[in-house]
Amino acid sequence: LPSDRGERHMLRFRSITLLVLLVVLAQMASTDSVLIGGVKGETIYSYEIVSTYSHDPTAFTQGLVFYDGFLYEGTGLYGESSLRKVRIEDGVVLKLVELDEEFFGEGITILGDRLFQLTWREGCGFVYDLATFEQVVDFTYETEGWGLTTDGKHLIMSDGSEVITYLDPTSYQPVKKIKVFDQDGPVKRLNELEYINGEIYANVWFTNWILQIDPQTGKVIGRIDLSELHHLEMELNPKVDVLNGIAYDLENNRLFVTGKLWSHIYEIELIR
Repeated sequence: LPSDRGERHMLRFRSITLLVLLVVLAQMASTDSVLIGGVKGETIYSYEIVSTYSHDPTAFTQGLVFYDGFLYEGTGLYGESSLRKVRIEDGVVLKLVELDEEFFGEGITILGDRLFQLTWREGCGFVYDLATFEQVVDFTYETEGWGLTTDGKHLIMSDGSEVITYLDPTSYQPVKKIKVFDQDGPVKRLNELEYINGEIYANVWFTNWILQIDPQTGKVIGRIDLSELHHLEMELNPKVDVLNGIAYDLENNRLFVTGKLWSHIYEIELIR
């Protein structure tokens, strides 16, 4: 009996030791995956605020583009939707076109001498002369319209799902679609888009995340948590809406972000 009892104690000790060792190894593996730079291969960016600019707090921002020294902004809400040219230094609206009341304005982008604007549920997009803001033509699409950007060749559009659609900028017909996914599966509610250095950046509606997406595969390869900026805006106005608005100054490598009804546009620098 004494020897049996001793063997049982020894087996129990070894089992406990093995269990502790497995827990430690699991924790180390988890820590290593974070240190590598993200969630299962994603890069998690931090950021610094470089500059802060005034923004019309009544603008329900749906699209944002930087071009030739100015910001172009599309705003939403029925009866309040518009297209604007904005002087970034002080937030002054230099040019404005209001949409008819039956349209809810959405994403915008610039390609060549044309400015393109989507609408939400109306299935209608507008094309403007960039210099005059005069409407040149309109076009239709079968999905909802959310975000819009360009790779210099196509219009790239989100519709609130995990699908991003490439459109021919002349016929407005789909030429390619990708499905965005991360380690948990499809990523839905993709909203405002910006094409930056060969990658797609996307706001995710009702979150403070901006995703960095590989346009070849649809895989999420990075993300930025801008909750701090949302909290700053909430302190100024508790009724502010979500983060939405990404614009990139290619010439000077500047990244701008804002949100719906925010009082500021933030220039931020990403840090790996």
